[in-house]
Amino acid sequence: QVQLVESGGGLVQAGGSLRLSCAASGRTFSSYRMGWFRQAPGKEREFVAAVNWSGGTAYYADSVRGRFTISRDNAKNTGYLQMNSLKPEDTAVYYCAADVRPKPYSYYYPYEYDYWGQGTQVTVSS
Repeated sequence: QVQLVESGGGLVQAGGSLRLSCAASGRTFSSYRMGWFRQAPGKEREFVAAVNWSGGTAYYADSVRGRFTISRDNAKNTGYLQMNSLKPEDTAVYYCAADVRPKPYSYYYPYEYDYWGQGTQVTVSS
């Protein structure tokens, strides 16, 4: 079992920054891949970023590459999503997720993840 709790969301102006955190408990944090997804009203949940168990390999959606950075601190059982140059279209509920049986190159779809947090709202005003 893995429990995930996101924090750090809020309201920010376009061009601003936020850092989301994902506190994990339960299964050994360093044993699984961690991902971030988001879901805007009326839209499907979409991939944002993922990082492997060590933090050495990261993947990004084209829409956020160069603006967002995913990272993890295994000693603190916490993952992060640093979001810079935010745009109104980044407005969504952001979720962190854990894939406890990661396969190579299988990080993009929500069904590949086993555990989810409750989400944190990010609102970017224009």
